[in-house]
Amino acid sequence: MLRINNIEYSYEKEKQKYQYDFSLKAGETIVISGVSGVGKSTLLDIIAGFLTANSGEIILDKIKLANLAPEHRPISILFQDENLFEHLSVEKNLGLAFSKAIIDKEKIAIALKNVGLMGYEKRWAKNLSGGEKQRVALARTLLRNKPILLLDEPFSALDKKTAKDMRLLVKNLVKQYKWHTIVVSHNIEDAVELNAKNYIMKNGILKKT
Repeated sequence: MLRINNIEYSYEKEKQKYQYDFSLKAGETIVISGVSGVGKSTLLDIIAGFLTANSGEIILDKIKLANLAPEHRPISILFQDENLFEHLSVEKNLGLAFSKAIIDKEKIAIALKNVGLMGYEKRWAKNLSGGEKQRVALARTLLRNKPILLLDEPFSALDKKTAKDMRLLVKNLVKQYKWHTIVVSHNIEDAVELNAKNYIMKNGILKKT
């Protein structure tokens, strides 16, 4: 169980407070919608440890995540900006998903096949299209296989068919590996096809719809 207990956060020079309170079982997904700038991505940054909440707790089972540095949190995160290293090959970008120096080429090949990019290992990231970059970034995030999966607009750069395929992939992997998954999205199809619970961020408060 992932519990976001009465988290509050406010940016300096802003009067608006952001409030989050919910729980998420292993294998469940929630999709958070809302207009731009209302605090959706802020929640992901707090869970990942890039921002520190003013109050409240983040607890995975019995582990208080606030006590852990970002690099030690059991989290995989995909940002809106996919953050690939342009000067590296696809294979080396995916290799960053592994904590050890040894790259598991078999797992990388399977991940690329899953996202429809089989055989792209040696391609340079700088030569990929926007949709291809997003799929490589998604593959890298899923390869990390951590208990908490955070996705910020993960399908926004994809065509309709590819987005549908990627939603099915994520849904199946969440079910298989029992990830606690939080998705920020403006697309209603994400919630439907991910079989997710709907939340909306409005007036600084996250509420279930």
